[in-house]
Amino acid sequence: MGDVANSSIEFHPKPQQQREAPHAGGFGCTLAELRSLMELRGAEALQKVQETYGDVGGLCRRLKTSPTEGLADNTNDLEKRRQIYGQNFIPPKQPKTFLQLVWEALQDVTLIILEVAAIVSLGLSFYAPPGEESEACGNVSAGAEDEGEAEAGWIEGAAILLSVICVVLVTAFNDWSKEKQFRGLQSRIEQEQKFTVIRNGQLLQVPVAALVVGDIAQVKYGDLLPADGVLIQGNDLKIDESSLTGESDHVRKSADKDPMLLSGTHVMEGSGRMVVTAVGVNSQTGIIFTLLGAGGEEEEKKDKKGKQQDGAMESSQTKGQRWSHCPPQEGLG
Repeated sequence: MGDVANSSIEFHPKPQQQREAPHAGGFGCTLAELRSLMELRGAEALQKVQETYGDVGGLCRRLKTSPTEGLADNTNDLEKRRQIYGQNFIPPKQPKTFLQLVWEALQDVTLIILEVAAIVSLGLSFYAPPGEESEACGNVSAGAEDEGEAEAGWIEGAAILLSVICVVLVTAFNDWSKEKQFRGLQSRIEQEQKFTVIRNGQLLQVPVAALVVGDIAQVKYGDLLPADGVLIQGNDLKIDESSLTGESDHVRKSADKDPMLLSGTHVMEGSGRMVVTAVGVNSQTGIIFTLLGAGGEEEEKKDKKGKQQDGAMESSQTKGQRWSHCPPQEGLG
C-alpha cells in the first residue's frame, strides 16, 4: 500500500503537465504564468520559482531550453515561440496625421485672435448700412475716393487669413517632418541593436527583435536589458532599475536571492546569464507602455467629460441665479 501511495504521488504531476501543454502550445508554462511570475520581486519571486518549478533549471525544462546550450537554432521552433509568447517588439504610438497637426497648430491663442480679427474685418468690409445709399445719392462729389476704399476694404481681412493659413501649414509640416525623422531614427536604432544569446551552445549576436522566450541571454556591464528574464548565474551583478521603480540605488541580483531581471533596466556592474521569460508587450516595460497609452486616452476622455460636466453645471447655476433674482408672484385672493 505504501508503494502504491508513493507511486500515485510520484506520477501525479504528469497528468497536470499534459493538461497544461495544449494551453501552452506544447510548453510547460503559459503566457499568463510567466507574466504573473515577472511581477514578483526578491524572496517572494524566488519562493514562487522554487514552489512551481523547483529551481531555474526546472523553469528551463518547462520552456524546453538548456541553461548551457540554449535553444536549438530551429526556425520552426523560434516562430512557434513567437506565436505563443509574442514577439520582442513594442508597437509605437499611432502617429498623428497631418490634419491633426494642423488642428493642433490652430489652437494657438495668437492665431485664434488673428482669425477673429480677420473675420470681423471681412464682415465689416462687406457690410453697408441701410441709410448709406440715400446719402450717397445726395453727395455724388465724394463718390470716387470712398468707393475705392470700400471696394478695397476686404483686402486687410483676407491678408490676415492668408498669413494665418501660411503659419499653420508651415508649423504642421515642420512637426510632421520632425516626427517622421524621429520614428525613422528610432526604427533604425532598434534594427541595428543586437544582444548576445546562446544557441546550439554558441554565442551569437542577434537583433533585439529576434529574441524569444526560452533564449539564454548573456548580460554584461553596460547592457540595456531588452526582455524580462530569470537569472541563471551571475557574477557580482548590479542593476539600475530607476527607469521602472524610481529607485536610485543599484539592486544586487543573484540566483539565490533576487533572480528577476526586467526589461528597460541597465546593467551597472558584473555579468551573468538569464533565461528570457517575457518579451515585447508582455514584458514589464511593454506592460507599462501599454498602460500609459491607455491612460492617456482615458485622461483625454475624462477631460472631455469634465468640460461637458462643467458646462452643464455652469448653465444650471446661471438658471438658478435667474430664478433666484425673479420676484415672487403674489397669490390672488
